[in-house]
Amino acid sequence: MSTPSAPSAGVVVVGAGLAGAHVVTSLREREYAGPLTIVGDEDELPYERPPLSKGYLQGADEIDGVYVHPPQWYAEHDVTTRLGDAAVAIDCEAHEVQLASGERLPYGTLVLATGAEPRRLPLPGADLEGVVTLRRIADSDALKEAIAEHRRIVIVGGGWIGLEVAAAARLGGSEVTVLEMADLPLLQVLGPEVAQHFAQLHAGHGVDLRTGVTVSEITGDGGRVTGVVVDGETVPADLVLLGVGAAPNTDLALAAGLSVGSGILVDEHLRSVDDPDVLAVGDVAEARHTASGGTLRVEHWDNAIRQGKLAAATITGGDEVYDWAPYFYTDQFDLGMEYVGHGSADDDVVIRGDLASGEFIAFWLRDGVVSAAMNVNIWDVNDDLRELIGREIAAERLADSGVALTDL
Repeated sequence: MSTPSAPSAGVVVVGAGLAGAHVVTSLREREYAGPLTIVGDEDELPYERPPLSKGYLQGADEIDGVYVHPPQWYAEHDVTTRLGDAAVAIDCEAHEVQLASGERLPYGTLVLATGAEPRRLPLPGADLEGVVTLRRIADSDALKEAIAEHRRIVIVGGGWIGLEVAAAARLGGSEVTVLEMADLPLLQVLGPEVAQHFAQLHAGHGVDLRTGVTVSEITGDGGRVTGVVVDGETVPADLVLLGVGAAPNTDLALAAGLSVGSGILVDEHLRSVDDPDVLAVGDVAEARHTASGGTLRVEHWDNAIRQGKLAAATITGGDEVYDWAPYFYTDQFDLGMEYVGHGSADDDVVIRGDLASGEFIAFWLRDGVVSAAMNVNIWDVNDDLRELIGREIAAERLADSGVALTDL
């Protein structure tokens, strides 16, 4: 495929995370010759976030391993970086991005990769020292320090981030309490049968998992957190992690007059529905998904990489579309798993194998059609599972380990 000549202003990517990094990487791989600039509000070069709650937090991975590229890559590939200088406004008519420093960057194509920010709870004491979220390297460093000192850690929220941090903290010797409003952790994602498996996993490793509870206050002394009030009881805490989800950073887009739903609304090529010269990728993009016919906003590592590549294809004249099934993975204690698709707690769940053994495959069925699948401690099968998404398959065959996945 030939690469079209680039507008003189080139491409500006706002957001120096994984999605933004893969936009500029893929553009250079596709021999895009125009100017490339990546803008980030952190002083850090683009890095991957999964290690912050997994390998890096556990001490298994060094910090250098989280970065998408070494520092010299950007100069070698003629990518200009504007780090620690946040974008504060977009003028779509003038094709300019204004930075906090006052600099105005012209663009031919703008890619918004502004990601998401952890939600904060409107609770008394939520602003105390020692109440943290997990999104950035500094956040992970604070958690690592607490784990190394065996501090008492209370985690509000039993989602993926909360449970991964709980596992890392217990493995590091900390006393850990997880407070979850729902009856089980991950209930809305996995449904009761599989969610119960995760609950038992954590309880079996010494996590004080409290479900169906309500947090009303975070207590402190001298400006420092001391505990969390849950259903009238104060749970002592030296550090509190708020793991209650994330909100997409759509303020720039809204102020620029771009349409926003659960994220910035874009088509199947990731172009804004309002302005073909503006694209959105990663956590902030609510994109038309051709395989389902609806729109999806996905906050996962794999999607950030794939959408970065798709945006580059769109910019260079390709006709690829957003059609893949979402994918993510987790590591907790001795459980490793991969999940593909978009299931829900309302779907029917079919188990292949034995939950008690810790090695099994779970399928989610919606009206008899496979909506998602998850392999737990069974490896090299996720590509086969991906091929099953969207197909109508009898539950009995899915559950039958004697039928090869490739024969379903």
